[in-house]
Amino acid sequence: MVLLIMAAGSGSRYGKLKQFDELGPSGEFLMEFSIYDAIQSGFNHIVLITRKENKEFLYNYLRQRIDSSVKIDVVIQETTNLPLGMTADPKREKPWGTAHAVWCAKDFISDDFAIINADDYYGAKAFKNAANFFNSSRDQNNYGLVSYKLKNTLSAFGSVSRGVCKVLNGKLTSINEHLKIEKSGETVKDFDSGNVLNEDDYVSMNFWLCRSNFFAYLDSYIEETMNELKNKEKDEIYLPFAAQKLLKKNKISIDVVDSMSGWFGVTYAQDKKESVEKLKMYSSEGSYPTPLWKN
Repeated sequence: MVLLIMAAGSGSRYGKLKQFDELGPSGEFLMEFSIYDAIQSGFNHIVLITRKENKEFLYNYLRQRIDSSVKIDVVIQETTNLPLGMTADPKREKPWGTAHAVWCAKDFISDDFAIINADDYYGAKAFKNAANFFNSSRDQNNYGLVSYKLKNTLSAFGSVSRGVCKVLNGKLTSINEHLKIEKSGETVKDFDSGNVLNEDDYVSMNFWLCRSNFFAYLDSYIEETMNELKNKEKDEIYLPFAAQKLLKKNKISIDVVDSMSGWFGVTYAQDKKESVEKLKMYSSEGSYPTPLWKN
């Protein structure tokens, strides 16, 4: 099984490259705890999507720490890397978004794979449940989404964007994107749309469980979507929209997999203190060794 980590973000709201911030008790990055949990659950290939300037550093950093039995690939997300026959707008500077980031790993993955963000903590049970999903079925049209309760994914320091899931009999039927969610008193509200949300709804934290055929789907999706972009210099191509389009076309089914885990992230600089305290607590309780790696 492969773990694909998206680590190409700019950290504009956080104020720095948060995926490389030292949050663990021994200075570990947040993504290292996800990698550790994934390896413990049977994942044996780590693929990271990052920017060109971070590739060498990231590979060397992880290779020195992680056992050689685990394969590591670091892939660059470049604006010029597009499906055959397509060319990028020469004025384009920023990456094309999360769907494109995943597509860039197409030459490195030929097996079932999970997708996560580098700047989120997902929890050990979430990776065990992801592994159980893959081990229980080889159906190439059955995907999964490891999901979390909305109330457990909010930040006390500002709004967050979340994809709120609609679920029927354990299957995902749709994801509705909300861009400015905050808790006000006892109410959770999207201040962009004005919608009041149920705090117990499942939300997507971009923990997708995919089959290798997803790259062929993405090839067509990127081509179709790029032709529809209004602003080819700035608009992005999002992973949840790609999955949802396949769902609507009945190309795939998506199981909603309960994470059974706590989640936290570092959207804002103020989130760092809480993240550091939680990782310290988990380590002191014995959930993680300190330092995380023996190498």
